[in-house]
Amino acid sequence: MVQERAAFPTFSQEPIRLIDPDGRWVAPFPHGLSAQELRRFYRDMLAARLLDEKLVVLVRTGKTSFIAPHAGHEAAQVGIAHALQRGHDWLFPYYRDLGLVLAMGVPLPEIFGQTLGNAADPAKGRQMPSHPGSRSLNIFTVCSAIASHIPPAVGAAISMKLRRTGQVAVCTFGDGATSEGDWHAGVNFAAVQRAPVVFVCENNRYAISVNIAQQTASENIAIKAKAYGIPGYHVDGLDVLASYSVVRYAVERARAGEGPSLVELVVHRFGPHSSADDDTRYKSKEELSAERRQDPLLRYQRFLEREGLWDAQWANELRLEIAKELEAALQEAQAAGEPDPLQMFDDVFAARPWHLEEQRRLLAEELEA
Repeated sequence: MVQERAAFPTFSQEPIRLIDPDGRWVAPFPHGLSAQELRRFYRDMLAARLLDEKLVVLVRTGKTSFIAPHAGHEAAQVGIAHALQRGHDWLFPYYRDLGLVLAMGVPLPEIFGQTLGNAADPAKGRQMPSHPGSRSLNIFTVCSAIASHIPPAVGAAISMKLRRTGQVAVCTFGDGATSEGDWHAGVNFAAVQRAPVVFVCENNRYAISVNIAQQTASENIAIKAKAYGIPGYHVDGLDVLASYSVVRYAVERARAGEGPSLVELVVHRFGPHSSADDDTRYKSKEELSAERRQDPLLRYQRFLEREGLWDAQWANELRLEIAKELEAALQEAQAAGEPDPLQMFDDVFAARPWHLEEQRRLLAEELEA
């Protein structure tokens, strides 16, 4: 059984919060993390923010065709990453999870290669940008079709249960996914089968331009778990330690054989839905300004200051260090060049059938000519 002391309230009206907006620790228990661990959360959040800024530059300079900005989601995504057993558990992310996969350990050159669609991309340029995956880290490749990754996450979790591997599947998605039939079917089946899966909604309140009030009459996303007979946790996703602690509790609960949970992390999306979106058409300047004032990085910075773990010199040096890593990784990815067109015939069949061999031969001749 999961330790009772670590339990969090289900279906709370107010979001679960461990650090208040002024950076004060408000939980009735100690955080139990070392100074090194606490600083690592900040580093990962800052790296995610700087990665987002770098991706904006790439799309605006025409080096990539699409991004899904994740600024504002950093606390939620870094919290999720630290709650998993990396390389053991499975992650089924969605297209806004670049900060999450970075914190999970996906190398920066791979992230940039995937963004550029070149030879540095493990998917060999055959997937649209902002759709990463990692075979070595058990990260399922992102799919554009909203909520379509939820049934596969449940199927994988049931396999883990039947094979008794001790693994857990964590599946992330936005609030818009909860309006899809795949979401209902997946969560319902997982609940019935008591699958070791944790569903994590990064609720930024907008499915592109559709406000959550136009999607659901429920008071929040977490309460939807009641219909499936599983726990639902309503969490302040701008609080990195609350995000980490609740997701970790849900993961260990699933690992102990107690079935799935739904965790709602309430966040803000500072940028547009994607590089093809103009969020100023449906969000007022006042709303955008109010969201920026609740920056999760600033909240966590205030907490670290209170703990004696943050100062401007350290933060500036860290920013420069990360910026250099990002630039070096981008240069490495760009140097990889374009993917080999003949690779389009790879990775589909264990042995290529005759008609694909013939097509590959014809293409090779054309390229040589």
